[in-house]
Amino acid sequence: MLGYLLALQGVEVVVLEKHADFLRDFRGDTVHPSTLEIFHELGLIDLLLERPHQKTERVSVTISGETFHVADFTKLRSHSKFIAMMPQWEFLDFVSAQAQALPNFTLLKSTESQDLIRDGEQIVGIQAKTAGGSISIHANLTVAADGRNSRLREASGLEVEGLGAPIDVFWMRVPRQPADDAESLGFVSKDGFLVLINRGDYWQCALPFAKGQAGAIRALGIEAFQQRIAGLAPMLADAAQTLTSWDDVKRLDVKVDHLQTWARDGLLCIGDAAHAMSPVGGIGINLAVQDAVATARLLGPVLKSGTAPSLDQLNSVQKRRAWPARMTQRAQVAIHKRILVPVLTTTKPLKAPLAVKLLNKLPLLRGLVARAIGLGLRPEHWHRNP
Repeated sequence: MLGYLLALQGVEVVVLEKHADFLRDFRGDTVHPSTLEIFHELGLIDLLLERPHQKTERVSVTISGETFHVADFTKLRSHSKFIAMMPQWEFLDFVSAQAQALPNFTLLKSTESQDLIRDGEQIVGIQAKTAGGSISIHANLTVAADGRNSRLREASGLEVEGLGAPIDVFWMRVPRQPADDAESLGFVSKDGFLVLINRGDYWQCALPFAKGQAGAIRALGIEAFQQRIAGLAPMLADAAQTLTSWDDVKRLDVKVDHLQTWARDGLLCIGDAAHAMSPVGGIGINLAVQDAVATARLLGPVLKSGTAPSLDQLNSVQKRRAWPARMTQRAQVAIHKRILVPVLTTTKPLKAPLAVKLLNKLPLLRGLVARAIGLGLRPEHWHRNP
């Protein structure tokens, strides 16, 4: 996304993708209204939404068999009043297609970053590995957007502060019937917590559990896991039988951390490389896109001039984007401690808390929750100045 927006401004850009394509099963393929708004401002929203996706306009949660409505995106002041559940390979293929139509954008697939190139204290590019051997790419700016386990971040020596995460998540897919609810759902009971994301002909399912308990859950056997899914969401009793081995269930090691400093001379970290998010709220991809938009607007003019941004100019990205990332992480940590951990550790029948009951009764509150999730703090815009 950053590469595309810089190329739009006339900057020469090279983007590295270590795989041969984008066709992989990502987790939490949620494109929020804040991201959709940017594509509207770019004049690309209609083309984007031609790609396969499902709309989530409302979110509900079922607690011990009783359903409560907790978020309503239809009242948002944005062009798209829904979350688009779009496979990330579709999203990435779309963005890369738009970018590759520009003469100054290059996408190198099957190319994996290995290390940073230094000239004294200045980062001046990267070493990368290809099928044909090692290559060097020199640049006025290197951007580490390679995720929570960023190799470039590690090579930079920038300090990471961990905030802790008491949960991990199992991700899986099970068949979805046409008669099933269209909206994404959450199920809570004494058996735990299960999130269902509508992906058309299947549900993408997330089951949080206490960190360190993956081995104990697997030791009970896949049949016990099937029964746990069916107990949480009785509608999935038959569908859960399609989970025939633990190969069908992937574990996400949840991390919540952030860099103290996002940049050093010649290098900038954004997205999960700068602030790894919990899957709570599905906000990670959208914060990363917001980082990209802010970076392109703040640094694009400098890079177009052919000069390397100063450290102060690089730090301006962190100055703009650190606050929304930190506040979102604090909210996620609070949800971990006050909601998920009690739900995952109790053996007693659960009752809906007062806050959930109020959300169910008051549409205005559901709209506020939708705004917090869908638009977030300090949403970026392509057509406005920071």
